[in-house]
Amino acid sequence: MKKLILSAAIILGSVSTYAITVPSTVGVVQTTTIQEEYIEVKLGEVPVAIMEALKGAYPKTVLDKAYINAAKEYKLEVTMDGKKGNLFADENGKWIKK
Repeated sequence: MKKLILSAAIILGSVSTYAITVPSTVGVVQTTTIQEEYIEVKLGEVPVAIMEALKGAYPKTVLDKAYINAAKEYKLEVTMDGKKGNLFADENGKWIKK
């Protein structure tokens, strides 16, 4: 008799766990992208510190274009070994990772 009551309790307990309804919620994820605005500058206007840092770190690199933003950060479009890329530096010639 004890086994019958115990078995019934186990079966009812396991069935009741399946009877629980899980509320479905839809979460909204909002992503904000901030695009920095760069203004093109002449290659002669690029600070000497940046040019020296460029030649020191990447001696075979050719500077194609240069841009500056409001925070005095420079975006440099460069060509190295036939590949084009971008480098970022502050006005003192320190490299910035972006």
